[in-house]
Amino acid sequence: MGEQKNYILDKKIATKKLERMAYEIAEQNVGEKRLILAGIKDNGVAMAHYLRKLLQSIFPGDIDVIELNLDKRNPGEIEISSTENFDDAVIIVVDDVANSGKTMLYALKPFLQYHPKKIQTLALVERTHKVYPVNTDYVGVSLATTLQEHIFVEVEGGEVTGAYLV
Repeated sequence: MGEQKNYILDKKIATKKLERMAYEIAEQNVGEKRLILAGIKDNGVAMAHYLRKLLQSIFPGDIDVIELNLDKRNPGEIEISSTENFDDAVIIVVDDVANSGKTMLYALKPFLQYHPKKIQTLALVERTHKVYPVNTDYVGVSLATTLQEHIFVEVEGGEVTGAYLV
């Protein structure tokens, strides 16, 4: 028998959190013509695609999804799936869990050579002990955890199926 998972979000609640964040994105970006959802590989990309689907009925502008590929443990080089010009764009960096803020901070790097109109951040689960100066703009759930605890988000078929604490 495998270890028991301590779920903090099930599929139904995770879906509701993502729906609420989609509405928050639409509300915070009224009048904008284009959003770029920059998903951090792997779960962040799946969440970005899901958010795009939710936003299509409530946000009148264009919504693009791009992929950011970086080593979360030792971020250095960041691969980006699009080399378009991000000047005057609204960019939302999407990840499953915001731990120390390090991944989000490094994920901003490819956009710094441009002049985006706004850069916002989104995480389904945010831990409250940040080490880096990154504020998460859209948060599904915020948890106070110990440094020894880890949060895992499960994604199947492009949908979040749960999040648990180990």
